[in-house]
Amino acid sequence: MLDWEELIKECNNCRKCGLSNTRTNVVIGRGNPKATILLVGEGPGEQEDKQGLPFVGPAGKLLDLLLSALMFKEEDYYIANIVKCRPPNNRVPLDEEAEACLDYLRNQLLLIRPKIIVCLGSTAAKHIIGKDIKITQIRGQWVEKKGYWIMPTFHPAALLRDQSKKILMWEDFKKIKRKLDEIKQSYKGDYHDKR
Repeated sequence: MLDWEELIKECNNCRKCGLSNTRTNVVIGRGNPKATILLVGEGPGEQEDKQGLPFVGPAGKLLDLLLSALMFKEEDYYIANIVKCRPPNNRVPLDEEAEACLDYLRNQLLLIRPKIIVCLGSTAAKHIIGKDIKITQIRGQWVEKKGYWIMPTFHPAALLRDQSKKILMWEDFKKIKRKLDEIKQSYKGDYHDKR
């Protein structure tokens, strides 16, 4: 396992797949590196590629609004993606691109040690929960795997295309907030001190 400094250096120098040829910036993550929740999306979009941060475009602004409205604190979460470089034209990452990049996400998981993983969209769910996952069938249901509570839900970009998903995603995030509150309560409010 690499520490944060080594991981960032390795990601920035990565040439494991063709996405490295077209990227502007490697997008590693943002948030609290000791968060209870790890939010995982698909891959960087245009704004993310420009700024080097995940979820800073329109979908990211929607996600931030949702987290804020449900009173998640910034210290509660860290945001990353399945791939760290933007796929051309924001296409879905190819399986070989995801496979080439997943060790970086696994390393982040070991460094962060979250209790909850939120899969934002089908690409994240497919690579974290199982290849045959259908997001419309599994979203909103807790999956326990390897000691993690995993919640698959829609990618916020899907809400920009289909307003009817907003209520469903809101309900999913209410469940995530309840689970977070349970975890914090079980550690009597000083969860990070007990790790």
